Amino acid sequence: MAVGFRFRDFVPEETSDKGFDTLFKLFMQLVTITAGDVAEALSWLNELDKQYGLTDDEYGMGDFIEDLKKKGYLDENEQQLGELKITAKAEQLIRKSALEEIFGKLKRGTQGNHRTPHAGQGDELTTDLRDYQFGDTIEQIEMTESLRNAQLNHGLDGNYLLTEGDLEVRDTEHKTQTSTVLMIDISHSMILYGEDRITPAKKVAMALAELVKQKYPKDFLDIIVFGNDAWQIEVKDLPYLQVGPYHTNTVAGLELAMDLLRKRKTANKQIFMITDGKPTCLKEPGGYYKNSFGLDRKVVNKTLNLAAAARRLKIPITTFMIASDPYLQQFVREFTETNQGKAYYSSLKGLGGMIFEDYKRNRRKTL
Repeated sequence: MAVGFRFRDFVPEETSDKGFDTLFKLFMQLVTITAGDVAEALSWLNELDKQYGLTDDEYGMGDFIEDLKKKGYLDENEQQLGELKITAKAEQLIRKSALEEIFGKLKRGTQGNHRTPHAGQGDELTTDLRDYQFGDTIEQIEMTESLRNAQLNHGLDGNYLLTEGDLEVRDTEHKTQTSTVLMIDISHSMILYGEDRITPAKKVAMALAELVKQKYPKDFLDIIVFGNDAWQIEVKDLPYLQVGPYHTNTVAGLELAMDLLRKRKTANKQIFMITDGKPTCLKEPGGYYKNSFGLDRKVVNKTLNLAAAARRLKIPITTFMIASDPYLQQFVREFTETNQGKAYYSSLKGLGGMIFEDYKRNRRKTL
C-alpha cells in the first residue's frame, strides 16, 4: 500500500463574526494602549474605520458596540448612563492575548542557551515535544512520534531507518516553586521622547502573569509599580496602568519587592525590573528628595546598598534597561555587579522573549 498525501485548494469557511473579529482584535489593542479607557479606544477605532474602511453598510460600529455588550466584554455604568467599561471577561482575554503575542510565537530553543544543572531533567512530564538532544534518557523518547517521523523522512522501501534526527522526546519541568516580583517603572519618562514604553511593559507583565497562572500555578508572581513611591497592584489592574507625573524612586520599589519576597517560603526568589531611567527620588521623613539632573550620589548610594542587601538574601535582580544613554548603562553595570544579578540593555522589541527565557531558567535552579 502506497503512502502519500492528497492536496487541494484551501477554501476558508465564511463566518458570521468576521466583521466583529476584525474590529475586536484592534479594540483589544487600543484598550490596552488607552489604559482601559473604552471611550478613547472606540474613538480611535472610529478614526481607523474612516481611514481604512473597517465597517460597511451591513455591519457598522454601532453593531460592534452592541455585540461587545451582548458577548460580555463591555458593561454600562449604572451611575453614569452611557459610560462604558470593560468587564472581568475582557480583562482576562487581554491577558491571554498578551500571552499569545509576547510568548506564543517564541520557538523552543535548544538545550544550552541557558546552561543549568537541571536542564531537560525535570520531575514532571509536560505536553511539549522537542527534538532529541545528547543527554536525554531513553525513557523520555516518544516512540510513536519517532517512528512516524522515520516513516515520513525515509519511507517504507525496505531500507527503513530510524535515525537520531527522527527521535522526539517529551519535555519535563521541575516541581520547584519560584517567587517572582516584577517591578514596572511608571515615571514620566516612560512616555517621553515620542516613544510609548509603558504599553509594551504592561503587555509583558500581563503575558508573564497569564503564563504563571496557566503553566506554573504553584509559583508566586507579585507586580509592583514605582514612581515617587512604590505600591503593589493586582493582575486585574494591569490593563489600566498608566504613567504619572512621577520621578523614579527605585529604592522604594526594591524595598517593597524585598519585603514581599521575605514572606515567601520558596527556594527560588527573584526580581525583574523594567525601567528606562536612573533613580532620581527618595522618600524622607520631611518629604521627597528629588534630583533629575545626572546621577545623584545620595540616591545612587542608597540604591546600591539595596542591591547588596538583596544579594545577601540570595535574591538576584535582573534589570531590563530600555534606554541607551551610556552614563545610565554605566550605573546599571555597577548596580548589577553589586547584586551579582544580570542586566539587559534592550529595545522594546524582544523584551518579552528575554523575560520568558530568564523566568524559565531561574525557576529550574536554586538561586
